[in-house]
Amino acid sequence: MKKIAVYPGTFDPFTEAHLDIVKRGLRIFDDVIIAVAPSQRKKPLFNLKERLTLIKKSIKALSNVKVEAFNGLLVDYMEEKRGVAIIRGLRAISDFEYELQMAHMNRRLHSQIETVFLMPSEQYSYLTSTIVKEVAFFGGSVKGLVPAHVEIALREKFKIVADIME
Repeated sequence: MKKIAVYPGTFDPFTEAHLDIVKRGLRIFDDVIIAVAPSQRKKPLFNLKERLTLIKKSIKALSNVKVEAFNGLLVDYMEEKRGVAIIRGLRAISDFEYELQMAHMNRRLHSQIETVFLMPSEQYSYLTSTIVKEVAFFGGSVKGLVPAHVEIALREKFKIVADIME
């Protein structure tokens, strides 16, 4: 039986740190599903369809990885996909408290699902989608922090925003 892990998030935008976590997950699990949440609460820069497209381009060289949108409780989605583990990335101690609370709640909701915490490579330990968006918004380079096509999409998105503000 294949061991399937689900890596949930908003991925707005998908970064090299996210890709690093996916690759680390593939060392442990047979398949990884990147589960993209719509998250209107966070007011994403990229809509759901755009995020799915950007992620699919980012992982095209990886076998055993797929990208899907999901809505609702993660444990319900896990059960539907026959997932055995939730992958969560941890950059710093500050991430741990929230992630631990979520892991415990998910375990309470579905005791057979485990949460696996993976740390990205040291070079990405500070990297967040929020930081990437802020740097890109102010015209800074995000080269090496996101896949090239994501960098282009960010520039285009912020050019549109700048045009609207003028």
